[in-house]
Amino acid sequence: MRGLDQLIAWRGKPKRIRSDNGPEYVSDLMQAWCTQHGIEHVFTQPGHPQQNAYVDRFNRTVRYECLNQYLFRELEEVEDYTTIWQHFYNHERPHMSVDGKPP
Repeated sequence: MRGLDQLIAWRGKPKRIRSDNGPEYVSDLMQAWCTQHGIEHVFTQPGHPQQNAYVDRFNRTVRYECLNQYLFRELEEVEDYTTIWQHFYNHERPHMSVDGKPP
């Protein structure tokens, strides 16, 4: 939940969060967090992965370009490295959607 709290601090509170039906999203902890923050939690329909295609594609990019590159020993290392990688992804990495240029 710490990551979601950070997102709210950085970007503001969303009206709703959309997710698939994975166990981490249907958990009592996630539902309580959404209720506490006044955020509607909307689920994609089971068996319709295209409803979350952009997120699934981004998750694949994170896994292959970031998380699979190192063997992390502690969660803090993962958090530190993903913060650095996120900046690279958002500001320096070439993106196909903008003709191979960084955003």
